[in-house]
Amino acid sequence: MASEGNNQPSTHPKHTNRLAKERSPYLLQHAHNPVDWFPWGQEAFEKAKREDKPIFLSVGYSTCHWCHVMERESFEDEEIGKILSDNFVCIKLDREERPDVDKVYMTFVQATSGGGGWPMSVWLTPDLRPFIGGTYFPPRDQGRRPGFKTVLTRIIEQWQNNRAALESSGERIIDALKKGTTITANPGESPPLAPDVANRCFQQLAHSYEEEYGGFRDAPKFPSPVNLMFLVSYWSVNRCTSEGVEALQMAMHTLRMMALGGIHDHVAQGFHRYSTDSSWHVPHFEKMLYDQAQLAVAYVTAFQVTGEQFYADVAKDILLYVSRDLSDKSGGFYSAEDADSVPASGGLEKREGAFCVWTASEVRELLPDVVEGAVGAATLADIFMHHYGVKEQGNAAPEQDPHGELQGKNVLIVRYSVELTAAHFGITVEKVNELMTSARGRMAEVRKIRPRPHLDTKMLASWNGLMLSAFARVGAVLGDEALLERAVQAGDFLKEHLWDPDRQNILRSCYRGDQMEVQQISPPICGFLDDYAFIVCGLLDLYEATFQTEWLCWAEELQTRQDALFWDDQGGGYFCSDPSDGTVLLRLKEDQDGAEPSANSVSASNLLRLSHYTGRQEWLQKSQQLLAAFSDRLTRIPIALPEMVRALMAQHYTLKQIVICGQRGALDTVSLLAAVNSLFLPFKVLMHTDGNPESFLCQRLPALSSMTQLDGAATAYVCHDFACSLPVTEPQELRRLLLDGTAALET
Repeated sequence: MASEGNNQPSTHPKHTNRLAKERSPYLLQHAHNPVDWFPWGQEAFEKAKREDKPIFLSVGYSTCHWCHVMERESFEDEEIGKILSDNFVCIKLDREERPDVDKVYMTFVQATSGGGGWPMSVWLTPDLRPFIGGTYFPPRDQGRRPGFKTVLTRIIEQWQNNRAALESSGERIIDALKKGTTITANPGESPPLAPDVANRCFQQLAHSYEEEYGGFRDAPKFPSPVNLMFLVSYWSVNRCTSEGVEALQMAMHTLRMMALGGIHDHVAQGFHRYSTDSSWHVPHFEKMLYDQAQLAVAYVTAFQVTGEQFYADVAKDILLYVSRDLSDKSGGFYSAEDADSVPASGGLEKREGAFCVWTASEVRELLPDVVEGAVGAATLADIFMHHYGVKEQGNAAPEQDPHGELQGKNVLIVRYSVELTAAHFGITVEKVNELMTSARGRMAEVRKIRPRPHLDTKMLASWNGLMLSAFARVGAVLGDEALLERAVQAGDFLKEHLWDPDRQNILRSCYRGDQMEVQQISPPICGFLDDYAFIVCGLLDLYEATFQTEWLCWAEELQTRQDALFWDDQGGGYFCSDPSDGTVLLRLKEDQDGAEPSANSVSASNLLRLSHYTGRQEWLQKSQQLLAAFSDRLTRIPIALPEMVRALMAQHYTLKQIVICGQRGALDTVSLLAAVNSLFLPFKVLMHTDGNPESFLCQRLPALSSMTQLDGAATAYVCHDFACSLPVTEPQELRRLLLDGTAALET
């Protein structure tokens, strides 16, 4: 289970504010600033109204590098702290706890400044309407760029002398944003044609694709798993076309180059947030749970498609990292690991990547063994440094290291194939693999005694839902019982700690307490759309991996609750947050699949899958209405919504129903299940029946009762709208039937 270094100050702090009572790691990082911080809530709002003061809203998250910089430069500054506390009601917000509030004000900042990011700094009227916004500000003036102190002084002056203009300007912008962010379907509108939208999405991705190292755009480069999953799904229905072949090649090359690059932690597993260069070499070193979850699924999908063990190993490698470093003993998953940490060589100042990088002398000292039979009496260090691009002077280019934090350091990147390294040193491929595994193991032991980066131990429902999908899907494809057990543990955690059975609500977050217990804040934050959507998807994946019906039952219950809380009866689709919350000024529908998929994209697929599991036609209709609401965006810029394009394709090609009749856990049932899981079948639902007419599925889908085992053996039926193929009992026969079916999709 995860551990972390001691990040608490050793001496009694000079200042303590009310954030000390919070549980969010980000808010706790600011609990000893000389600023009179409030958390987002009524106490702050009432103070602003009572004292007629503007609100300063500062938004970030605990592993945000520039948030740390602004805290150090400005929020720990006594003079700036006094200006803030005397003239504003100061609110600190963790964007991961309250994505709804963050989205509203980020929309404002992007509209008024042309950019966005974190830390986000926004000034609001006492009734929460924004009038000025920005991101990071340096503490003092830098040439023509005003410093934070100057900005504060100007805002105070404007508030006193020009308040009416500020307020009316903010009002006008919010009114414009309300109109500009509306997403709605016209009455009777149908979703756009899936093949046309998918072709356009492919063309837009192909246009932005970078051929040498894969990925989209030159730098910085993000993993973008939603793009990769779309490309593989596009290939699955266009296998015989040049576009389909190109789509698959784009996805596989990107996944391979990322795995070989420095964005992949070769010593302690997992993936960093993004690459600062086009070759995936020097990353921004933070590690986010949502990246690990989506990339594990992408890599195991690549294994299904190609059969190459390389991709399966990367998927397992990611889940090893998550199990070891981001797992709570309760079964939940932590949010992130920071990029910055104190160097092992000493000093108090944290540096980006310090936990992960190596000097050449460190590698030589750690791996001095002469390798028997190697050319030139090469040592293990010689071979390792050749293979992973380690240089005496360090291997990070100056343009990738603007602050000089990586000078003389090396970010490991696979520079040669195992075959080329073996040939270079005159040893076998097997020997190279054995040596590199041994070397990485030694280096991992050294990493364990280095000061660790900050660990954000907040547990978010949405990201735990994504991770639930990852363990369920990787475990199912690889037939790995330990991974499936971990998935079940994650499902149990969600039900125990992030579900309020009395109010029938998902809770957004819970926290690791000082005694390693799970804690909740009072009142807890109610879940948002992404919490419901990602958990429902995870539960459906968990059912398909285990055939445990309880997860299907809970998915149905949560979808019903999601509809009641967030569905837009007028325009179709789901609002991101509860529309009845008066403190959230914009009723937004997320219209972009970015670092995480949009909850509407995931919901479109969930509704379709659930309509097949439950026979509830209203969910099929809701899925169609949702896609119709996003019709304009899907038609014009489908590259913004590749996950939703996949849902649109699923509607068009209809879901194949694969029904396995047999005893759950019996060897013949497991063999048929393994045959299904060996293939990438993006448009399917997988069901199990043991012949019990009282079961969840038989009660909802009477047609299942007529499906029986042949001669007592586990039997599979492949159906479209319950018009089924002849039953099969042999795994290879089932596999052949499913492959024939995927070919039929292209005709």
